[in-house]
Amino acid sequence: MMYPFMTLSDNTEIVHSDMGPDGRVKVYIEKPDEKVCFRHATCWLPGYVWEDIFAFSSEEIKGLQEIIESTAHLIMEFSQEGGFQCASNL
Repeated sequence: MMYPFMTLSDNTEIVHSDMGPDGRVKVYIEKPDEKVCFRHATCWLPGYVWEDIFAFSSEEIKGLQEIIESTAHLIMEFSQEGGFQCASNL
């Protein structure tokens, strides 16, 4: 299951999975793009391992890494609680 986490001002969506039995969480990033339809990338926490990067520059990934690093504690918590809405009882 993937849970919405954050939408950036440029319409980039960041979602995350449940925490797996190995303690890892998949963070998936997707951004609409007129030329390629959607740019996307996956980052695995807690190790910040990036894979499946499509149409993001290295500078953009660096910026996304900073965002994920600054919110990783929340993503890890929410991944064990059924996402933000369940964790916040919304």
